[in-house]
Amino acid sequence: MPKITTDCPDCKPLLEKQQAIIDMLVKQVELLTARLEKVEREGKRQAAPFRKKRKADPKKPGRKSGEDHGKHHRRAVPEQIDETYDVPLPVCCPDCGHGELTKTETLVQFQTDIPRVVINRQFNIDAGTCCGCGSHVQGRHKLQTSDAVGAAGVQLGPNVHAAMALLNKELGLSHGKVKRLLEMLFEIRVSRSTSCRSMLRTAGRLEDAYAQVRRAVRGSPQVVGDETGWRVNGRGAWLHAFVGLTATCYEVDATRSIGPAERLLGIDWSGIFGHDGWAVYDKFTAATHQQCFAHLFRRCESLIESGTGGALAFPRGVKDLLLAGFEYRNRFRSDEMTAHGMKVMAGRLTMKMWKLVRHPKKHAANERFAKFLENHLDDLFTFLHRPGADATNWRGEQAIRPAVVNRKVWGGNRTEVGALAQSRIMSVMQTCKQRLADPFDFIRCQLTTTSPLALPLPIAAR
Repeated sequence: MPKITTDCPDCKPLLEKQQAIIDMLVKQVELLTARLEKVEREGKRQAAPFRKKRKADPKKPGRKSGEDHGKHHRRAVPEQIDETYDVPLPVCCPDCGHGELTKTETLVQFQTDIPRVVINRQFNIDAGTCCGCGSHVQGRHKLQTSDAVGAAGVQLGPNVHAAMALLNKELGLSHGKVKRLLEMLFEIRVSRSTSCRSMLRTAGRLEDAYAQVRRAVRGSPQVVGDETGWRVNGRGAWLHAFVGLTATCYEVDATRSIGPAERLLGIDWSGIFGHDGWAVYDKFTAATHQQCFAHLFRRCESLIESGTGGALAFPRGVKDLLLAGFEYRNRFRSDEMTAHGMKVMAGRLTMKMWKLVRHPKKHAANERFAKFLENHLDDLFTFLHRPGADATNWRGEQAIRPAVVNRKVWGGNRTEVGALAQSRIMSVMQTCKQRLADPFDFIRCQLTTTSPLALPLPIAAR
């Protein structure tokens, strides 16, 4: 861009100031243009989310040998041996072909493998009539998953149904891949529709367990919320996740609204609500909010990366105050600060943050960020006022991650009923894992009984 020149001595300072502003804006436009082009290029690459920066001189992969680098893992010897095979010497030496070999010792090797033998059960069910009311009565074995006989009398067992639920909802396999896996490993012939119907059947049995999960989340003193895009019958939807201290509840909803949170918690819920700053959560006026520090940090880094000159002072100042909050929390955890002292420092940090945001900002992005912080000053350092509260919504993001993997593999649900099954099964499985219980075992047991089972208790209550 050509320089502005003039021979007028009175106009020269003004033009120099304008030229400085123009140079700064040109530099900022060039920086943002380069950044936009980079983001657009990476977004078109299929492997962009999984791409890693390579080091110029990477270390050799794997564990280093020698006692100085720790004890290497060795698989334990099986406690029970089911099959034993004797392996004789070969008929001749594989190196020279000589036919005379002398046995010097017997070496031992162990192997653990997967059994492919399928168990086919037959239940001979006694049936009769009640002498009092005339009702039909038949017996039921603890391994039965249904009372159906006749045309529906050939069924899959509880282990198969529980395995299909975990393969589809936790490991992210589509119904077609679940079908292929059962055929390949266990020679069980099923169709894709069988896997789909199994999900609906399992979800029906978990209705009461899902209600228990919702009650546990509603009664939790702290809940973290998060949401991600979903698909139902090809249309856009949202998967909402709410993580309490001992339970996690999922709900697929057609809208990204306050509806799922209000139905689960109630608008008058008064616990600590951690989230990423989504505006609809502010409607929980009785709750104590905690804005996710990770999102605030990322916003600061973005402003620092794109800003120039004086526009850098504000995001750097906000970042320093956020880091100071973490520092006081770490000092409290190491017994270098009392809970009262941490609350005092929280008040001081809030006052410093208010002084940063109260004046209008010339940079538009800084002004938007300042308005957000000003509206949520009391929600920034809740984790300092309430020791033990999370400073980020990492629980919610960790709960959302498996669902995101599933969505990328098979796209979501085809029906509303499938979306409900998705919510129920994922909630029960995640809650079991959160309570250090085996979700496979709970689902298998629930499938073999007609009465609702209580979810495993949290560790502290056992």
